[in-house]
Amino acid sequence: MKKNHDSANELAADDKNSVSIDAKKPGCEVREDYPIFPTPGATLRGVSRRSFLGGLSAAVVGAMGVSSLPLLAAESDASAPPILFTNLRLFDGVSRTVRDGVNVLVEKNRISALPAVGQTVDNAQLVDCGGRLLMPGMIDAHWHAMFCSITEARAMRSTVGYLYLVAAQEAERTLMRGFTSVRDVGGPSFDLKRAIDEGITTGPRIYPSGAMISQTSGHGDFRLRSEVPRSNASALSYAEQIGAAAIADGSNEVLRRVREQLMLGASQIKLMAGGGVSSPYDPLDTTQYSEEELRAAVGAAEDWGTYVMVHVYNPKGIQRAVRAGVKSIEHGQLADEESARMMAGEGVWWSLQPFLGDDDANFKIDPAARAKQQQVAEGTRRAYHLARDLGIKTAWGTDILFTPNNLPSQGRQLAKLIEFYPSLELLQIATAKNGELLDLCGERNPYGAKVGVIEPGALADLLIVDGDPTENLDFLGEPDKNLRLIMKDGRIYKNSLQAS
Repeated sequence: MKKNHDSANELAADDKNSVSIDAKKPGCEVREDYPIFPTPGATLRGVSRRSFLGGLSAAVVGAMGVSSLPLLAAESDASAPPILFTNLRLFDGVSRTVRDGVNVLVEKNRISALPAVGQTVDNAQLVDCGGRLLMPGMIDAHWHAMFCSITEARAMRSTVGYLYLVAAQEAERTLMRGFTSVRDVGGPSFDLKRAIDEGITTGPRIYPSGAMISQTSGHGDFRLRSEVPRSNASALSYAEQIGAAAIADGSNEVLRRVREQLMLGASQIKLMAGGGVSSPYDPLDTTQYSEEELRAAVGAAEDWGTYVMVHVYNPKGIQRAVRAGVKSIEHGQLADEESARMMAGEGVWWSLQPFLGDDDANFKIDPAARAKQQQVAEGTRRAYHLARDLGIKTAWGTDILFTPNNLPSQGRQLAKLIEFYPSLELLQIATAKNGELLDLCGERNPYGAKVGVIEPGALADLLIVDGDPTENLDFLGEPDKNLRLIMKDGRIYKNSLQAS
């Protein structure tokens, strides 16, 4: 969402990385002849907050009614029979093993039991897994539902209604890649979450953070240079109006913005505590927000039973955030050993992404951004080794942002980390461990039960796959072929078992 394109040529170059919304679906190709409103820096002057939000809600409802994906199972209500999965090998997410001799029973939207093979279950609908692996649905702990499937240039030239249409379609594909839950770490995803939860459209379970809260000149300040200085009478920037970001300076403003996101339904809060790769105003070494401001955010979140995560790469910012009580460091690839030991000692989560400077990297056209990207890539390997050696609670996410070409690689971006972890440990991170991080939101958990595990009482999110995780996770790179059944919340969204 950061906008600092100084020429039409740069915009055009950025568009070269865009793809059709679905090249395989007739009628879904990207059109170039739509009006390009709003222009960068435009504001909605003369529109009241209530009328703007009302129009936005109408746009969202219209946008969400586009999914044609059929549900392949009955509604998970009281009349639906239990489903018993048999003839399977189980990875439950909790242990780093694959075991035989057990079945999985699903009632309504929960896993109710793991009966032994041969144990009778009355009135159950049987699903023969054919000796395949049954595992929990995967979780991407660093996801941008509203901005993963559109280029920065196109996002700058689109209305919020169009953004929701694109995001709704991509949400369906995300689920079809086997990701049944995501932690959305910045963007106006509240209405997309609601539409998925209500069955208006199809997608993963979303744990929303709402607007990314940033200081002036921070990683979430998306204004043009021409919009500075800002006065108390200045209109909010477009990014702030649509809920992508919120600029707050001083403890009082931080408190207000945090409380606004909690009011809207945030399950956790996201602040920017250091410089970023794509943003031109804040080098990676900059430290953002004072400890007092960070403590204000942490206190407001804790009052609501949840926590704060921060975007930060550098050691000073990491240490300041840990001292302030932040519970999750997002990125942190430039951490030194002292910073890593602080995270380990305080039980802080390290939410790392596979930023290895390869073909899966977010597309950057600006040379300065590419240089910062390379610096982060060089730190990523060291970060993974520190996390493992020091026993830091480690989460995994992709942070695919404004680079739609990379979306098909979502599962592969987990599989390639076998360079740092055994395959079953990797799979545990992307299921049960990421589920622990999601559950850190406590009373603000919008779903009220465990995810990422196959155990009684957990939400019934599961995959049946062709693949052996004791060897590698390469099967995740071809979800269309290897994910044979996808269940989320007790509903089956894909079932190709009978085709075998």
